[in-house]
Amino acid sequence: MNPLEHQLQYPFGDQLPAPGTTVELAPGLHWIRMPLPFALDHINLWLLRDCIDGKQGWTIIDCGISRDEVKALWTELFKTQLEGLPVLRVIVTHMHPDHVGLASWLCEHWDVPLYMSMTDYMTAKLWTVSKGGASGGDSAARHLSRHGMVDPDALQQVRERASYYPSLVPSMPASYVRLLHGSQLTINGHVWDAIVGYGHAPEHISLYCADLNVLISGDMVLPRISTNISVFDYEPLSNPLPLYLNSLNAFDHLPANTLVLPSHGKPFTGLHERIAQQHAHHAERLDEVLAACITPQSTTDILPVMFKRKLDLHQTTFAMGEAIAHLHALYFEGKLTRSLEADGIIRFKKI
Repeated sequence: MNPLEHQLQYPFGDQLPAPGTTVELAPGLHWIRMPLPFALDHINLWLLRDCIDGKQGWTIIDCGISRDEVKALWTELFKTQLEGLPVLRVIVTHMHPDHVGLASWLCEHWDVPLYMSMTDYMTAKLWTVSKGGASGGDSAARHLSRHGMVDPDALQQVRERASYYPSLVPSMPASYVRLLHGSQLTINGHVWDAIVGYGHAPEHISLYCADLNVLISGDMVLPRISTNISVFDYEPLSNPLPLYLNSLNAFDHLPANTLVLPSHGKPFTGLHERIAQQHAHHAERLDEVLAACITPQSTTDILPVMFKRKLDLHQTTFAMGEAIAHLHALYFEGKLTRSLEADGIIRFKKI
């Protein structure tokens, strides 16, 4: 166990939902776990008992990727876990494929609305019909090559992933219900407050219920791993790390014993400890990166400074984005210079 995890508590121990089943965490609040074909091999989804306009049923929060095996697991859940009641609405925390991939399928299956932030809905809708985006295509390859990825095989694999996003999110519902920071949803008689976060996704929605003292944190707060904060090709001069760290302040008012339901890992308590760990983690990474830049460094040069383990290509593309985010945080703070060198590679140097 990571030593930092000793500062967190896992009230349900090692219990995990079996495929096609749920674990009830509180009355009417169920935990679902769906597979992912990555090193991060699962996503947590949530099923909440609900009543809308007198109609009894369920609300789904987050969807899983569009794969036949995930649809089959949902179909099994529909047969065995809904007590004969329908799904009434689908809520999505943000536009990443593991969260929104099956939103259209679920909404069409149950003829129900999607609730989501505007920025993430519009981004997802655009990317389902676009070639490229953050994960692949010519633009992503050019972006990574400017930051020091020169291996031709790796760059070719990035180019060949132009259809990566629509392969996991083939479509989006034609309409949606907009969620904003401070929006309130009543789910089964309990009020849930929307908390917007930035840096990880364009306009990420977490949901907190004071009645239940439960936070559905999405990817903003995770127990074992750090939330990915990246600079991608579509916004190459962005500075997302301060956006993310500042967004965590929105959770300061929540009680210390809040039950956190993360999208990856197990439900835990210790929200404020985990947020403090994230601030410390990024402060350490920034110090390491700044020290390394005593001589000019490309993003690829910084990867082994920040990531000690071996990375596959999927992990490397996100690690590159994360490294650029740390370099940009220091650059925009005035601690690094940023220059495009004669070889076409961007390098950073300590001032």
